[in-house]
Amino acid sequence: MEKTYEMWPINGASKAKRIKWGSPQNQISWAYMKMLREGNKTMKVYDINPYVEVYQFRENMYGLFNQNCDGAGDVWLYLIIGPKKAMLIDTGFGLGDQKGLVEKLTGGMPLIVVNTHLGPDHSFGNVLYDKVYCSEYEVDNIKNRLKPGAWDYLFDENGNNIWLQFDRKDLPEYKDYELVGVPDGHIFNLGDDYDIELAWMGGHSAGMSMFLDRKGRTVFAGDDICSDVIGCGSGPKEGGFYNEFCNLTTYRDNLTKLVARLDEFDYIFPGHFMVNLENYLMLNILEALNEIIADPTCYDYKVEHVRSTGGTRVRMHKFVKGFSTIAYTANGVYPPEG
Repeated sequence: MEKTYEMWPINGASKAKRIKWGSPQNQISWAYMKMLREGNKTMKVYDINPYVEVYQFRENMYGLFNQNCDGAGDVWLYLIIGPKKAMLIDTGFGLGDQKGLVEKLTGGMPLIVVNTHLGPDHSFGNVLYDKVYCSEYEVDNIKNRLKPGAWDYLFDENGNNIWLQFDRKDLPEYKDYELVGVPDGHIFNLGDDYDIELAWMGGHSAGMSMFLDRKGRTVFAGDDICSDVIGCGSGPKEGGFYNEFCNLTTYRDNLTKLVARLDEFDYIFPGHFMVNLENYLMLNILEALNEIIADPTCYDYKVEHVRSTGGTRVRMHKFVKGFSTIAYTANGVYPPEG
């Protein structure tokens, strides 16, 4: 009989407790998160939202660590405090009083809320706010996913939590809110000369975007950079909008533009796992992307996944020098023809 291995639990401070994972993380990401969650001296959990571990990474920037309500990797939200306004990057599943926590950390400053992309672990908390911004290519995708009943898949037919133990009443209820799409290069001003720029990438999803904080010399990368696996070549998504951007070529072309601006930032904060990465990591990611685009058969290994909806999907994995892997499908390398 084949033996399966579960990751050892991490003794974090969140009220939520892991029931089971979907896919296990790589050893490096797990070890990093164990050291961070069990030993970081800045970490605090506030009574207003006991589900979120708050880490102060910079004088004016916090990482809000949320355990993923489904079986995927736990997720980072980021809160940047500007001179006159604050910005929240991603909203998670919206578990607990997220809005109250943000107001406590900012002292009630005016808040700009943005999404890196449509993932439920990045955008379902949007309903807590009146207005949220994202790439113009992601608006319809988020609206298509975030609607009444969106959280139901987190529970079995008896109403029991499947992946993460938390109180169901602490999830938000759906409400209408304003979702505003903006173009590549859009500037959000937090007061004075504190500008944050949306840098559209594509790849992981049609409107996947990074956010460049030039004042803080930091890029917030969402899911297009990840120390576990960079799943950026999934190909067209069934029922999705702007599917022509869900490929490695689109991501490579846009990342090339950002790499040309390495002198504007020093560190990278992804949406999952390892954070505070050095900027030159993007050069290694770009090198791997170019190798795949030149020859999609240059992968190091491939994995067959059984879909929950039936059937299978094969993903190829190419190692990024000194980092993780880029995972892509056969139809996720190039833009569709026509």
